[in-house]
Amino acid sequence: MSTDDFLARFGAAGQRQPDPVAAAQQAMRNPLPKRFYEKAGVLERDDLFHVALDGRTARTPARKPLAVASRTVAEALAAEWDAQTGEIDPARMPLTRLVNSALDGVADQHGAVRAEIVRYAGSDALCYRAGEPEALVERQDAVWNPLIVALEDRIGGRFVMAQGVIFTQQPQTVLDAVAKRVAVITSPVALAGAHNVMTLTGSTILMLALTERLIDAEAAWAAAHLDEDYQIEIWGQDEEAAERRAIRRKEYDAAVLLLTKG
Repeated sequence: MSTDDFLARFGAAGQRQPDPVAAAQQAMRNPLPKRFYEKAGVLERDDLFHVALDGRTARTPARKPLAVASRTVAEALAAEWDAQTGEIDPARMPLTRLVNSALDGVADQHGAVRAEIVRYAGSDALCYRAGEPEALVERQDAVWNPLIVALEDRIGGRFVMAQGVIFTQQPQTVLDAVAKRVAVITSPVALAGAHNVMTLTGSTILMLALTERLIDAEAAWAAAHLDEDYQIEIWGQDEEAAERRAIRRKEYDAAVLLLTKG
């Protein structure tokens, strides 16, 4: 099977990313092809860094060169390909799938992707707080409030907090401030990373905090799973849920790399 055939079959093209868990599960149901190349590496050409399999540029499902502006990202992509052993398992290639999506979909849909990120800020998970128990309320306030205040100071807007799940409209001024920050993410690869970080954390606030370097990737992941971790402390960890979270974490790490280095 050629590189093009493999990517056409297993790549994740499109302007919006599918659920990473479902994508991985679907990929695992497909018969896996044998590794057909000896070496994966990086070639610099035309001011881009190409992922090369046996010296040939790999291509996306839409037959675009698998090439990015960041050597760091290209090397991580090549390492993902090189890590495949007897078979090529797309479930273990979250970065490749996300970059394919960026190059084949996001590159032509910048406006739509940015608009969706801004819309997400209108119902950001960090703005909806528990009313009880007191321990959870205190934990949300301790972790989320300083982060939100720091971001508000950076972007020049104020988010409205709500209790429970009843929708609360965010001021247009804060949405406009978010839009200005999102507008500076010009690379389709970084924009795809931003969208996936937002989706996987349920929070545009956390995504922007990462771009503004107000928080690191580990702290953002912990903040996004604060409620879930509180429940685990009380009820214990479900094995299937833990497996799904591990898959999401790999997708998240790939998205963070694109957001911060793409």
